[in-house]
Amino acid sequence: MGHTIREKAKLLARVHRVRGQIEAVERAVENEKGCAQVLQLVVAARGAMNSLMAEIIEGHIRMHVVDPRAKRNADRAKGAEELIEVVQSYLK
Repeated sequence: MGHTIREKAKLLARVHRVRGQIEAVERAVENEKGCAQVLQLVVAARGAMNSLMAEIIEGHIRMHVVDPRAKRNADRAKGAEELIEVVQSYLK
């Protein structure tokens, strides 16, 4: 079973948050809110999208790069953890 299937509920919750934040941006533009307020909403939406992406990338690394069925390799596992940390810090 793939990680996106196993984590479906959690991922969908993140997607719903992203959708809500994008809709908030749309409402702000439609209601002619100031640029500072619209930009703040865009930043929040981008953060939510980055969090979704980080979640999916982390699952991908854990399932497909560091194969859980393979014999545990400490160096490979450490490299995967370092990669996950870098991706997470980049997407924040």
